[in-house]
Amino acid sequence: QVQLVESGGVLVQAGGSLRVSCAASGRTFSSRAMAWFRQAPGKEREFVAGFYWSGDSTRYADSVKGRFASSRDNAKNTVYLQMNSLKPEDTAVYYCAAGFAPVPHPQGYNYWGQGTQVTVSS
Repeated sequence: QVQLVESGGVLVQAGGSLRVSCAASGRTFSSRAMAWFRQAPGKEREFVAGFYWSGDSTRYADSVKGRFASSRDNAKNTVYLQMNSLKPEDTAVYYCAAGFAPVPHPQGYNYWGQGTQVTVSS
């Protein structure tokens, strides 16, 4: 089992920045990849970013490319999502997920956190 706990979601104004975190614990070695997803009310869960723990590249959704950056601290089993130039359409619950590969669909992930709410006001 892998436990994931997100934190850092708050209300922020459009154009602002925010960093959310995801702390992983448990059998983290069993999951080679991590990803960020988000889900807005009435919409499907959407891929944001994904990467291999052992890799040095990250895959981003087109909607966040150039504005969001994912990073990780392998020693702390913690991943971060730095969000810049935030827009009201970025408002969503942000989830981290662990799986075998950084694929852009939720079905590829075995473990999920509880999510953290990010609200961007206009």
